[in-house]
Amino acid sequence: MTAEGLPSPCEVIPHRDPFLFLTGVEAVEPGVGASGFWNLTGDEPFFAGHFPGRPTLPGVLMCESIAQLGAYALLSAPEFAGRLALFGGIEKVRFRRQVLPGDRLDLEVELGRQSRLAGRGSGTASVSGEIACECDLLFVFASA
Repeated sequence: MTAEGLPSPCEVIPHRDPFLFLTGVEAVEPGVGASGFWNLTGDEPFFAGHFPGRPTLPGVLMCESIAQLGAYALLSAPEFAGRLALFGGIEKVRFRRQVLPGDRLDLEVELGRQSRLAGRGSGTASVSGEIACECDLLFVFASA
């Protein structure tokens, strides 16, 4: 499915400001994968302290934004709708470039094996076609 007619992130995942790191979803194949983005305005409070005079997006927040897109793809599948997906682990994380205020972080996620209890996925975050972060995700389900 492409962006037209897709629900907003807040309609699918439970995250809210100040911990919503997914601005929009451009395409989703429920239970399989998705593409989306996070527009970094520079007004985000973490930039003030990470780092003063040289604001940089924390790498763990790149992983979180990939995970939020993964949750969107997962919870878009009818069999998982309304569930709560939590981190079970992050593996093979690599940070390739700095992400700055004003950047658009493009996100891609592919979901792997899933069960009613847990699953796997992998994703990337990039800026202007340059990979900034890549990681493998493990998630577990909790009652919502």
